[in-house]
Amino acid sequence: MAEASRQVQMTESAATRIQELIKNEGNSDLMLRLQVSGGGCSGFQYEFSLDDKSGSDDHVFENHGAKMVVDEVSLDLLGGAEIDFVRELVGAAF
Repeated sequence: MAEASRQVQMTESAATRIQELIKNEGNSDLMLRLQVSGGGCSGFQYEFSLDDKSGSDDHVFENHGAKMVVDEVSLDLLGGAEIDFVRELVGAAF
């Protein structure tokens, strides 16, 4: 098992939302892809998308029945993080 600092966790709320998105897409092979990219003067940008493939430099994490894929470079920045999904009056977001 990988050490905790090299893992990305997700809350039950995030896993439930991922499962809802996958069901809407109709492709049970989909996973949430989490990627970090440089954002210039505003810092890093976090990108969320659905992907049905993982590459040789990807790490797949499963929590609460949902899968998330993170590339090696992004994992260096995200290791130890926990992804959540919240619904508020102003909207909903990961």
